[in-house]
Amino acid sequence: MKKVILDVDTGVDDAWAILLALRSPELSVQGITTVAGNVDCDLTTKNTLRILELAGRPEIPVARGLSKPIMCDLHTGKVAHGDDGIGNVDFPEPQGRPLDQHAVDFLIERIMAAPGEISLLPVGPLSNIATALLKEPRLVGAVREVIIMGGAVTVPGNRTPAAEFNIYTDPEAARIVFSSGLPITLVGLDVTRRTLLRQHHLEYLGQFADPVAQFVARSAQVYLEFARQRFGRDGCALHDPLTVGVAIDRSLVQTKDLFVGIETRGELTRGATVGDWYGTSKLPPNAAVCLEADFERFVNLFVERITPTM
Repeated sequence: MKKVILDVDTGVDDAWAILLALRSPELSVQGITTVAGNVDCDLTTKNTLRILELAGRPEIPVARGLSKPIMCDLHTGKVAHGDDGIGNVDFPEPQGRPLDQHAVDFLIERIMAAPGEISLLPVGPLSNIATALLKEPRLVGAVREVIIMGGAVTVPGNRTPAAEFNIYTDPEAARIVFSSGLPITLVGLDVTRRTLLRQHHLEYLGQFADPVAQFVARSAQVYLEFARQRFGRDGCALHDPLTVGVAIDRSLVQTKDLFVGIETRGELTRGATVGDWYGTSKLPPNAAVCLEADFERFVNLFVERITPTM
């Protein structure tokens, strides 16, 4: 069983990723850290606690992280995720509370206490991870792997023409992480935008009384309508769940080792993930970039895990 810590900015697909991780026997969730991104950090933290309570796993520790990117202002993704971040589903206030410990210190403490054992799954902006690296550089040698949802190496961005949302939100943090020497797998729009949960999947899940299946079906509606209007796409992209899927089963994706640079200053390209395909930078690869995935197999896996056990 693989030990994982998720770092989330809990919007709709983050919530689904958490639920997938909790319902996957291959993974042991050691904790969840929150960061500002899809919504502000107070709300990402509340949403994370809500999802854990929905799943019947309130004992999993949640640590609140950075409230803004490390060097720029925060611009949220409420337009895609709803005002509450989770599809405008009417959730009560969570009963639990986050730890008193800051997410950065939680990450350092847990990873350094179990060197080589913990896989880190950041599915939001990389603000917490970069700050932890600056505070404790030895994390580089202590993390088992880092599987990042972010970037668009071979395809257009979804936040700007050049940049994917998570990387664009805090590109300075991303540059720190990608320059650190961490063992990175990058699960970007190259594969996630083709990994679609469609209306018939939602209707199937919606027929169950199980609160988790009901939540996925209900929370998808704002997210799906945004995808239709913005991208002309008839399906919800499983960005963050696919990242968890790679932690579950690496054979779901095909990767290529590349040096990936993060653009932080370009007027039109800030937040772009630039892949060095021909080695012109003379820099060694710093990420295994996912270029293809077994899309149908993963979507089926996701639906099966969310479907209640009869």
